[in-house]
Amino acid sequence: MIIKRLIYTFLILLLVSCGAKKKASSSKKNSRKYPTTNTRTTHNKNDVETNNNRTTETLESTSRTTVYTATVEEYIDVFSPIAERQMQSHGIPASIILAQGILESGAGKGELVRKANNHFGIKCHTGWTGERAYHDDDAKGECFRKYRYPELSYEDHSEFLTTRSRYAFLFDLDKDDYRGWAKGLRSAGYATDRRYPDKLISLIEKYQLYRYDAAVLGTNPARRKQVAEQTYRVSKGDTLYSISKRYNVSVDAIKRKNGLRNNNIKIGQILYLN
Repeated sequence: MIIKRLIYTFLILLLVSCGAKKKASSSKKNSRKYPTTNTRTTHNKNDVETNNNRTTETLESTSRTTVYTATVEEYIDVFSPIAERQMQSHGIPASIILAQGILESGAGKGELVRKANNHFGIKCHTGWTGERAYHDDDAKGECFRKYRYPELSYEDHSEFLTTRSRYAFLFDLDKDDYRGWAKGLRSAGYATDRRYPDKLISLIEKYQLYRYDAAVLGTNPARRKQVAEQTYRVSKGDTLYSISKRYNVSVDAIKRKNGLRNNNIKIGQILYLN
């Protein structure tokens, strides 16, 4: 009788022990299945996110592409020498060339680059006899130029700007006036996005792309940052003439600085005056 009681007690202890082990094992599995998530902070103003202590940037032009900031910096390292050579040959600021390349190509990761080595979103247009790729942009399945190498895309971008009369006024700007170029490209019809100039300027200033203009011109790379930008918001009744008299700057100077092709201005518009 005593032996039976001992055996019964032993079996109870064994079952309790197994249950405890199973519960502990289940708890470990649950902790692996539902890990603690890292906090992500989004800064909508500049389309920049911080995720796991790594910064990403969303570039949206011919396609929407999110890349790490390090990817943008790698793109700059690779293509800045090409941009500098284009500036030397054609007079387009290297900062503008790089900013357009980063934006339009998604820092080399965009769909149009993978399809066609097209870094600047240049469409086929009349007279293009080279290879073609089709991509959704303002309309579905639009025709874009296709290149064998990225360098050919950079060269064609320079030829595109230098051989079309609508961009001619840009070459009257200071060689490192990236703000004037950014606004002028939009007003000349390079892009339909009204925020296009702001996107270019933001990239240039964030990544200090004006350094490459300075390298070509042999000037102080901080010069453009040292000059305080004087701005004016257009009010009802304002004209370019009245603003020019108020701030003692010529109408032509205001037009050049802001990439304006005529005297039309809108209420709320920001004008750069120096």
